[in-house]
Amino acid sequence: MNEHSGHEHGHSPIDIHAHYYPPAFLKLVGDNAAAYGIEWKMVEGKGPQFRNGHVVTGPVGRKFVDLDVRIEAMDAQGVAVHALSLSQPMIYWAKPDLAQALAEGFNDAIAQAHELHPTRMLGLATLPMQHPELAIKEARRAATLPGVRGFYMSTHVNEFEVSHASLFPVYACLEELGLPLFIHPVQVIGHERLTPHYLTNLLGNPFESAIAAAHFIFGGVLDQFPNLRIVLPHSGGAFPWLVWRLQRGYVVREDLKKIKQGPEAYLRRFWYDTVGYSDHVIDYLKSVIGIDRIMMGSDYCFPIAYEQPVKIVTDHPRLSAADKHAIVEGNARALLSL
Repeated sequence: MNEHSGHEHGHSPIDIHAHYYPPAFLKLVGDNAAAYGIEWKMVEGKGPQFRNGHVVTGPVGRKFVDLDVRIEAMDAQGVAVHALSLSQPMIYWAKPDLAQALAEGFNDAIAQAHELHPTRMLGLATLPMQHPELAIKEARRAATLPGVRGFYMSTHVNEFEVSHASLFPVYACLEELGLPLFIHPVQVIGHERLTPHYLTNLLGNPFESAIAAAHFIFGGVLDQFPNLRIVLPHSGGAFPWLVWRLQRGYVVREDLKKIKQGPEAYLRRFWYDTVGYSDHVIDYLKSVIGIDRIMMGSDYCFPIAYEQPVKIVTDHPRLSAADKHAIVEGNARALLSL
């Protein structure tokens, strides 16, 4: 196992969109999930599988669970560092005691991963956002753990949008801690219509990011917390393309003028990963938002993920060497204060 893969020629590519299921977290889910209607099983030879309402995840392979297998996969990709994050089923379904235990269990596990592989693993901590007081307590604790460089939440918390007043004290805490907040869809809108053709992922996920971004803007979160840095997955989903429609609404509707400036002015309040599946998406983000807001991601290691996330950037025909370095590692180093 090579602790320093990807460091040749001074490069240390950082994948900021890399999911992880620690075995201890899976055990805690397995021991408790059935009472909440969460289905969980280990599929022989294929890894864990979840069902949470209409959302089915997996079976995901050993690469999600086993750090040694993960590092082999990273080496094959030329990726030096993973920023580890939880995915479906998240923890918003759990009552306070279990939610706290799940959050602590995941966050302790990503800190342990960092301690085992300090040059390879960083962590994005999970918070029990449905219980804001617990979320604040765990955010303060997690921020002291080795390797934790940010926080992770879904595009909505159960029935609450990201602009719900109950979440504002959590945002105040995260802003004070100075660590970025990464957003990711779990339960998507309109799933009844999106179930065929894998559309819950192909369309549902990018729509969810756009909805969350709009709530962050129109709901006053970005105005109230000017130093809160937010990362959108999947190249921002539909948001960077639809922001001009949001802007038009702001211009013509008095009820949308409660924010300090039009939605287009908030484009650079967000950071975006490279998971857009086309060079043209990166071109658009660069021209409209700026190269310093784009970071390499893979969606490791779901079926839709990039197999070679570094190559996606380094093979881009219209990016300069400086652009490529910024996307592959420079921007992530700045955002994560590495």
